[in-house]
Amino acid sequence: MPARIIAVAQQKGGAGKTTLAAQLAVAWAATRSVALMDIDPQSSLTAWHGLRAANGKDVPQIHLSDVSGWRVGTELDRLRGGHDIVLIDCPPHAETETKNAMRAADLVVIPVQPSPMDVWATTPTASFAKDQGTDVRLVLNRVPPRSRLVETVQGFLKKDGLHVATATLGNRVAFAASMMEGLGVTESEPSSQAADEIRTLAAELEKATK
Repeated sequence: MPARIIAVAQQKGGAGKTTLAAQLAVAWAATRSVALMDIDPQSSLTAWHGLRAANGKDVPQIHLSDVSGWRVGTELDRLRGGHDIVLIDCPPHAETETKNAMRAADLVVIPVQPSPMDVWATTPTASFAKDQGTDVRLVLNRVPPRSRLVETVQGFLKKDGLHVATATLGNRVAFAASMMEGLGVTESEPSSQAADEIRTLAAELEKATK
């Protein structure tokens, strides 16, 4: 069965796109064959993968392809036949490669911090994906505890016709700490609230691609 293609995209930089892609990959890799494509020129996901390879811990293998330009489509076709899930970390802004990735995807995941700037930046990305007939899930990320702003943002996005994931990710140090080791939080702190959040989100998104 061909891999499910999931593009992680957001026009606004700094929304936690790469962290989300890495954390989801690790959560799924516990039971699935997972490949990552890093098409962001910053190559942050590639740097994380390098740390993972050098860590020395017994963790599931996650393939990574660091490609750009015309090679993206060819590499995606190659990965599609050999894995269960392919996650694409897209560049910020509405670049051609991001648009091509969203066209090829079965699902576009858009991290959104609960702030007006992030909400405003989300609409163009979500609208383009929907215009291509690609399913979209918005994920509230770096959510502060006990904030009324979260409900306000959720209501605004839903009123705009956007599908917001039920699972949210808190503003937790554990996510960043695991990235510094080349790990996911489900590996570094498996019993933590952060690990529970990413496992819940991974399960919800996987259902969305079936």
